[in-house]
Amino acid sequence: MDKIFEALASTPRRKILAYLSETELSAGEIAERFDMTKPSLSKHLKILESAGLVVSDKRGQYVFYRLQGENLANTLAGFMQAVCPVSKGLKKESKALAAKKKAQEA
Repeated sequence: MDKIFEALASTPRRKILAYLSETELSAGEIAERFDMTKPSLSKHLKILESAGLVVSDKRGQYVFYRLQGENLANTLAGFMQAVCPVSKGLKKESKALAAKKKAQEA
């Protein structure tokens, strides 16, 4: 439980969770949305993965991240996003990205 609260205590990590709320993104797609070094972003992603909030999937040279399936940790993260004002816009962007990916697959 401590790992979950540690992960949720960081604004960048809460933003990453909001971006992943509707779709999976590659590490590069996540990096495009932040003004931080790739090693810093990688550290944030590892903390989220260690807390059980996200899972990664390596496909070729890319690593894709998505929210871990239904569990207490993501229920708590969803609650945090609901009360965090910055998450609303990011969740909308995530939903738009999901729709765009779905349209490209069709």
